[in-house]
Amino acid sequence: MMIVRRQYLKSRLVCKVTFKLSAEIGNSAHQASLVGEFNDWDAGTNRMKKLKDDSFTITVDLEQGKEYQFRYLLDSIYWENASNADRYALTPFGDSENSVIII
Repeated sequence: MMIVRRQYLKSRLVCKVTFKLSAEIGNSAHQASLVGEFNDWDAGTNRMKKLKDDSFTITVDLEQGKEYQFRYLLDSIYWENASNADRYALTPFGDSENSVIII
Protein backbone atom coordinates (compact mmCIF):
# COMPACT_ATOMS: atom_id res chain seq x y z
CA MET A 1 0.00 0.00 0.00
CA MET A 2 2.14 2.75 -1.28
CA ILE A 3 2.50 6.02 -3.05
CA VAL A 4 4.78 4.84 -5.82
CA ARG A 5 5.70 7.87 -7.89
CA ARG A 6 5.25 11.63 -8.07
CA GLN A 7 5.83 13.34 -11.40
CA TYR A 8 5.69 17.13 -11.26
CA LEU A 9 4.69 18.71 -14.56
CA LYS A 10 6.40 21.91 -15.66
CA SER A 11 3.61 22.87 -18.02
CA ARG A 12 0.83 22.69 -15.41
CA LEU A 13 0.61 23.11 -11.66
CA VAL A 14 -0.30 19.48 -11.13
CA CYS A 15 1.57 16.40 -10.06
CA LYS A 16 0.84 12.96 -11.52
CA VAL A 17 0.80 10.62 -8.54
CA THR A 18 0.80 6.85 -8.94
CA PHE A 19 -0.66 4.83 -6.08
CA LYS A 20 -0.27 1.07 -5.77
CA LEU A 21 -1.61 -1.69 -3.56
CA SER A 22 0.62 -4.74 -3.29
CA ALA A 23 -0.28 -8.17 -4.64
CA GLU A 24 -0.41 -9.41 -1.04
CA ILE A 25 -3.36 -7.08 -0.45
CA GLY A 26 -4.75 -7.38 -3.97
CA ASN A 27 -5.01 -11.16 -4.09
CA SER A 28 -7.61 -11.10 -1.34
CA ALA A 29 -9.57 -8.14 -2.78
CA HIS A 30 -11.78 -8.12 -5.85
CA GLN A 31 -11.83 -4.33 -6.23
CA ALA A 32 -10.08 -1.30 -4.80
CA SER A 33 -10.68 2.45 -4.89
CA LEU A 34 -8.54 5.44 -4.06
CA VAL A 35 -10.77 7.65 -1.93
CA GLY A 36 -9.95 11.06 -0.50
CA GLU A 37 -10.40 14.79 -0.33
CA PHE A 38 -9.49 15.12 -4.02
CA ASN A 39 -12.63 13.19 -5.05
CA ASP A 40 -14.98 14.14 -2.19
CA TRP A 41 -14.49 10.68 -0.66
CA ASP A 42 -16.46 9.12 -3.52
CA ALA A 43 -15.53 5.42 -3.81
CA GLY A 44 -16.80 5.26 -7.39
CA THR A 45 -14.60 8.04 -8.79
CA ASN A 46 -11.10 6.55 -8.69
CA ARG A 47 -11.40 2.79 -9.05
CA MET A 48 -8.01 1.17 -9.23
CA LYS A 49 -6.92 -1.18 -12.01
CA LYS A 50 -6.14 -4.73 -10.97
CA LEU A 51 -2.96 -5.98 -12.63
CA LYS A 52 -2.04 -9.55 -13.63
CA ASP A 53 0.11 -9.93 -10.50
CA ASP A 54 -2.98 -9.11 -8.34
CA SER A 55 -1.71 -5.66 -7.36
CA PHE A 56 -3.86 -2.56 -7.94
CA THR A 57 -2.70 0.76 -9.38
CA ILE A 58 -4.01 4.18 -10.36
CA THR A 59 -2.47 7.49 -11.42
CA VAL A 60 -4.24 10.75 -10.59
CA ASP A 61 -3.45 14.43 -11.16
CA LEU A 62 -3.28 16.43 -7.93
CA GLU A 63 -2.87 20.19 -7.69
CA GLN A 64 0.53 21.30 -6.41
CA GLY A 65 0.91 23.28 -3.19
CA LYS A 66 -1.72 21.30 -1.30
CA GLU A 67 -2.03 18.29 0.95
CA TYR A 68 -4.75 15.69 0.70
CA GLN A 69 -6.14 13.10 3.08
CA PHE A 70 -6.93 9.74 1.49
CA ARG A 71 -7.36 6.01 2.06
CA TYR A 72 -7.79 2.87 0.01
CA LEU A 73 -11.19 1.14 0.09
CA LEU A 74 -11.14 -2.59 -0.62
CA ASP A 75 -14.28 -4.42 -1.74
CA SER A 76 -16.35 -1.43 -0.53
CA ILE A 77 -15.76 -2.59 3.07
CA TYR A 78 -12.15 -2.48 4.26
CA TRP A 79 -10.12 0.71 4.68
CA GLU A 80 -6.32 0.71 4.34
CA ASN A 81 -3.69 3.44 4.65
CA ALA A 82 -0.58 4.02 2.58
CA SER A 83 2.46 2.62 4.35
CA ASN A 84 4.63 5.48 3.10
CA ALA A 85 2.25 8.43 3.52
CA ASP A 86 3.81 11.82 4.23
CA ARG A 87 1.92 11.85 7.51
CA TYR A 88 -1.33 10.65 9.07
CA ALA A 89 -4.32 12.61 10.37
CA LEU A 90 -7.19 11.59 12.64
CA THR A 91 -10.46 11.07 10.81
CA PRO A 92 -13.36 13.37 11.74
CA PHE A 93 -14.81 10.38 13.57
CA GLY A 94 -11.71 10.06 15.74
CA ASP A 95 -11.64 6.28 15.45
CA SER A 96 -8.86 5.90 12.88
CA GLU A 97 -6.35 7.81 10.78
CA ASN A 98 -6.23 8.90 7.15
CA SER A 99 -3.09 8.90 5.04
CA VAL A 100 -1.87 12.35 3.95
CA ILE A 101 0.06 13.19 0.79
CA ILE A 102 1.75 16.57 0.44
CA ILE A 103 2.16 17.81 -3.14
